[in-house]
Amino acid sequence: MKQIVCLSHSPWQARPNRTQQLLTRLNDVRVLFFEPPLPKGAPQPEQGRRVRAHITVYTLPSPLLPNLERVTLQRRNYARSADFIQRAMTRHHFREPVLWCTAPDQAIYLDRLAYRGLVYDCAREWGEEFVDQESDLTSHAEVVFAASPGLVDRLSPCSDNIALLPNGVNPLMFAREEFSPPPYLAALAGRPVFGRVGDITSKVDLSPLLYAASSRPDWTFLLMGRVTKPAAQRLERHPNIILTGPVNAVELPDHLSVCAVLFDLLRLDRLGCDIIPARIYEYLATGKPIVTMIEPDQVESFPDVIYTASDNAGFLRRCARALEESPELVSARRIEYARQAAWANRAAEVSRILESTGLF
Repeated sequence: MKQIVCLSHSPWQARPNRTQQLLTRLNDVRVLFFEPPLPKGAPQPEQGRRVRAHITVYTLPSPLLPNLERVTLQRRNYARSADFIQRAMTRHHFREPVLWCTAPDQAIYLDRLAYRGLVYDCAREWGEEFVDQESDLTSHAEVVFAASPGLVDRLSPCSDNIALLPNGVNPLMFAREEFSPPPYLAALAGRPVFGRVGDITSKVDLSPLLYAASSRPDWTFLLMGRVTKPAAQRLERHPNIILTGPVNAVELPDHLSVCAVLFDLLRLDRLGCDIIPARIYEYLATGKPIVTMIEPDQVESFPDVIYTASDNAGFLRRCARALEESPELVSARRIEYARQAAWANRAAEVSRILESTGLF
């Protein structure tokens, strides 16, 4: 059976991320999934836990105490983690698996692990401090998957084997005929509700949302995700902004069902980035009107099915326009975009490429 050792830059999550979505859908594959060390004091999960029939998760060991010079300490920590990974591979009889990397700093493992081929799945833009490591990882990879055309262009000087692999969605979750919104949202029935999925931090430009909330107190804005304290202090001044906290993947379609319009905001630390977040595909899967903020010169990703704005007043106008949209207008087209972007289709493309390059 095919074997993959995945080095993940984020923990295994109840709300699956891109890496999880792809790996869980690969057929005839056994996966060892290594998540990064947990913060000091956090409860340590069971090692070697089976999260899927073919996926086993390990948590990398916590870093050594900083009683050594920084470079030496970092080298010792990576060597310790590499030994941990190699022992787990031996325990599960993994011999020369495909190594699946998700972050530039994992390039340091390339000379420490036994593997038959390397995949680099680049799902985000990394800072300039990672340029050398990312170049090394990209140049050594047999296949590079990039989440956007911009990432393809960024990585192309280091490899000729880059495949565009955007984010995706599980459209069947949003195609149910009946939904069961939580009781605390029952009072919103019949009201204009605008929903957003995703965490809110100081890096999210809240000005369009605050402008719209102040201008239209009869509208309700439902924010589904974690909210940092500074951001919450700005939002709590508006009684028509509701914070639900994190919503798990199973309950998300029920929450979105109460929304008339879905929206997204810019992140100030990702200006110029052309990666389409997975939540946009989730929005498309609902068929509901969508309003997003974009930069003035930004190319629109789905100009025929998403309303866009580049300033506060434009956001308010677009929200009002979206609220008046006739459901039969473009809902089916949005759902079709989501169907094409299904994670099952993305995973099938991954399998096809890995087979064509001889890694599978």
